[in-house]
Amino acid sequence: MEDVSFIQWCLDNLNYWTITLLMAIESSFIPFPSEIVVPPAAYKAYHGELNIYLVVLFATIGAEIGALVNYYLAKYLGRPIVYKFAESRVGRMCLLNAKKVEKAEDYFKQHGAMSTFIGRLVPAVRQLISIPAGLANMHLGKFMLYTALGAGAWNIILALLGYFIGSALPREEFDAMVNEWSHTIGIVFIAIFALVIAYWIYQGFKKNN
Repeated sequence: MEDVSFIQWCLDNLNYWTITLLMAIESSFIPFPSEIVVPPAAYKAYHGELNIYLVVLFATIGAEIGALVNYYLAKYLGRPIVYKFAESRVGRMCLLNAKKVEKAEDYFKQHGAMSTFIGRLVPAVRQLISIPAGLANMHLGKFMLYTALGAGAWNIILALLGYFIGSALPREEFDAMVNEWSHTIGIVFIAIFALVIAYWIYQGFKKNN
């Protein structure tokens, strides 16, 4: 309960340091949506309490920190322990299971290093894509670059969403609208990537025939 109270305090007192901390938590295996951090911070930026560019910067730094936690845990613990943890009681409390980790692994195998960029934009894969990167011992510099690009792109989208919705709505209507729009954006990204993958497969099929 104290942990929940601390997180709620951070949300109630958003600044660059609490944004970094909360986004590090969000980017690790602990279930915590970025939609309740970045858009409200952008809302505060619209009202002059924060700087919108620094909101995106520190949110991305936090995402990098959380991703590195997953990366190194997976790299040094190895596949058997990662899967065992996912099926453990603590893993279940973190909303993990072997199926989710396997899905992230399959995604990484299909898309290679670029999956650490693309995966940051895909719901249900975003927080876990660092695990297969660590299991595969992906080059650290490349991992950090793609993670920063993907997390940065997602944070820009959320910040713009919060900034412009914040300019039009009072705070009591703001949270519900952000959740609705971020969910829709996530679905759009999935559809776009599915079309791109289908196109690549089609082109590869044409070349082989």
